[in-house]
Amino acid sequence: MSDSASARFLPEHPPVKDWIHDFDHTDPVWTEDPFPIWEELRAASPVVHTNRFLGCYMPTTYQAVKEIAYDTEHFSSRRVIVRDVRPEITARAPPITSDPPEHKPAKQVLLPPFTPDAMKKLEPRVRAICNELIDEFIDDGGCDAAARYTKNVPVRAIAHMLGIPEQDGDLFIKWIHGILELGIKSEDALMNAVREMTGYFMVHLEERKKAPGDDLISKLMQAKLPNGAPLSDEHVLGSLRLLLIAGIDTTWSAIGSSLWHLARTPADRERLVAEPELMPSAIEEFLRAFSPVTMAREVMKETTVSGCPVKSGNMVLLSFPAANRDPAMFPDADKVVIDRKENRHAAFGLGIHRCVGSNLARMEMTVAIEEWLKRIPDFRLDPAGKVTWSEGTVRGPRQLPVLFGKKA
Repeated sequence: MSDSASARFLPEHPPVKDWIHDFDHTDPVWTEDPFPIWEELRAASPVVHTNRFLGCYMPTTYQAVKEIAYDTEHFSSRRVIVRDVRPEITARAPPITSDPPEHKPAKQVLLPPFTPDAMKKLEPRVRAICNELIDEFIDDGGCDAAARYTKNVPVRAIAHMLGIPEQDGDLFIKWIHGILELGIKSEDALMNAVREMTGYFMVHLEERKKAPGDDLISKLMQAKLPNGAPLSDEHVLGSLRLLLIAGIDTTWSAIGSSLWHLARTPADRERLVAEPELMPSAIEEFLRAFSPVTMAREVMKETTVSGCPVKSGNMVLLSFPAANRDPAMFPDADKVVIDRKENRHAAFGLGIHRCVGSNLARMEMTVAIEEWLKRIPDFRLDPAGKVTWSEGTVRGPRQLPVLFGKKA
């Protein structure tokens, strides 16, 4: 690809020189370390604005994020990614892209497969997946934990739930990259990924029509809305796109950030190994401190948020990760405290769109970290390697080189 073609495909944003008035969540400085940026923005105002992305606000405090998340009158969820363009909406992913009154029935359909009891049944398979993965690299003395482990746990778990081949995981990762990262700046990349994903799932829908199974695709096709109507194929496809994207990238990122922290914080790692009963509070703290998901809203009517005017026609970068670092809500907000007692974090969102798959994410994180620590209790970042982070809507390590065993 020529330089000019590459530039058209991924137009470069100018570097940010003034974060408060010109923020950009795709800037390499933000990607590498957003925490001091959020602190600077929060100190300036509960809501900041940029002219990038055709106009976009960002709430910087827990309170401001909460106000927007609960306000479905002024803020729509029809667009959930802040992008360079805002074309007509052709592909939906209910319930995450739904507003009231359509939202509630679409969400109710998805709740039964993600209950705590359903997760208990899935847990043995997830433990097996973790150990199958560790078997492949445990004798190597180290690995890229993102490529060899954290990425694959949710990929294979969600494939198992949907009844699709676990070995198709590389396809899923390609689509997610196209939608959540490349798609911020390239309409072609986003639409290509959506088209490929739709074609892939249409094949599985047709198979289930002939021979339904006990998998999640079959259950969605058999589900009924509260009014008794079956879900349309378009609705099922949209929900499958949501489950694949939300079920993989977010958890992959959360597991990776947790292992990144443990690799560079021996005291926490050793304490978790010695006191496994701390795992539930540690998981909640990893979710708070390294929340992977930033969502979006579209401003439909002018209003105020935490005293700041917000005008229609703009997007909102709804940063749950920034909310979770707000010292007004969390004492020692920038410290990772694995036995934190009170932790009302917003990692799974707030309001009607709180994550359907939170039970699945918690279980996968817990199992992935437990099984890793059982078999690799001593590990550290590889000084010869480089940790890289994803850009845009979901943040987590995409390269995580680690070495096993204590330092020589």
